[in-house]
Amino acid sequence: EETGDSAILPLRVMVDSFALNDFKISGPEIDFGLNLELDNIDIGVISDTHGKLSRKAASVLSRADVIIHAGDFDTPEVLAALERLAPVITVRGNMDHGNWVASMPVTDMTELGGCCIYILHNLHALDIDPATAGIKVVISGHTHQAAAVQYNGILFLNPGSPTEPRYGTDASVAMLNVNQGKIRYRFLEVE
Repeated sequence: EETGDSAILPLRVMVDSFALNDFKISGPEIDFGLNLELDNIDIGVISDTHGKLSRKAASVLSRADVIIHAGDFDTPEVLAALERLAPVITVRGNMDHGNWVASMPVTDMTELGGCCIYILHNLHALDIDPATAGIKVVISGHTHQAAAVQYNGILFLNPGSPTEPRYGTDASVAMLNVNQGKIRYRFLEVE
């Protein structure tokens, strides 16, 4: 749901969270009209693991070509487990401390499948205008609640938490598929 607010989203957001059978239900498809021949890429999105990675979450993420973790690993073991599944793009969360995260950025911007993606832990720390920067997807975590909002032509995606969901939401991760200028997302329950 779009509002007249600035690029920082209000606290009230639309939440799309699904309990899925065999991971077949998808979120909406967003056509950004990029008009490019893009590779078909599956991106696993996870955040707020807090030292744990369930077998179900690992199984879902093993289907990804690349994994994005939006912070709050809490331990290097979670990062190592994810790196055994696929290449991992990471940002540091407010609970990530120690030498093992010293080189981990607080924010990152990457291009996957021709789609520019900005990653940070807490959406309220967003300090750039994604539209001006050419960003099509902003990935964040921190709230432990799965949410997807399309605002000003940008998909703001929070995968929720696979280990410590809050406020009655399900333990979840998200999958993004980027294919020929179209982005599809879905939330997957991993309890």
